[in-house]
Amino acid sequence: MLSEFASFFSNLLMIFSFSFLVALTGAMAPGPLLTYTIIKSAKTAKRGYLMGIWIIAGHALLEMGIIIFLLLGFSFVLKNIFVVRAIGIAGGLILVYFGGSILRDLYLGKISVSFLTSDNGQNNSSSGTVNRGLENPVAGGIMISMSNPYWWIWWATIGFAFIAQFEISFREWPKLVAFFLGHEAGDLIWYLTVSFLAFFGLRRLNKKVYYGILAFCGVFMILFGIYLGISPFLKVVI
Repeated sequence: MLSEFASFFSNLLMIFSFSFLVALTGAMAPGPLLTYTIIKSAKTAKRGYLMGIWIIAGHALLEMGIIIFLLLGFSFVLKNIFVVRAIGIAGGLILVYFGGSILRDLYLGKISVSFLTSDNGQNNSSSGTVNRGLENPVAGGIMISMSNPYWWIWWATIGFAFIAQFEISFREWPKLVAFFLGHEAGDLIWYLTVSFLAFFGLRRLNKKVYYGILAFCGVFMILFGIYLGISPFLKVVI
């Protein structure tokens, strides 16, 4: 009995660990969610260092939904080239708009930099690109994640392969819990670290350097959005 319990626990620990490492590796790759986290953390006056928690909370809610979706047997939908192309176009447009809004606000001088010289940053919460449409970090975590077609592809391929390999199902719910918690723990640790560094690091920069970083982020979002919108059409339809 004891040996069976030890084997069961070690199996759950292995699933948790592998899921954690795979998620951490993917989270550390540059992408729109990373850019959003950096900007949101730096521009939030109070407790911006905790933005990673709320952003990943939204991200986790979305991933919970897609895991349920996959376990119900709909993985083939996410592998359909026409679905991938539709997601690519929609996601690309969202990212281009997001990046363009950053550059527009920089040009018009609408981005507050009060937090660079004041610990209070009272005027900081009422202006800026991130606060418009993506003000709630939980909703922002969902929207930015959904805008990336490669997030969907990752789950339709790597994520689903992981689920199949470890025989994760609703019936084997302890495995499902270990897989989900491990995956989200990997995301959370990285994005919480990013939030901490962005909040305490960017707030010590001068205005020109901060604007330069925002401009880089804006251009990155636009180029990444164009890439995401075009790349699915370069795939061969099977």
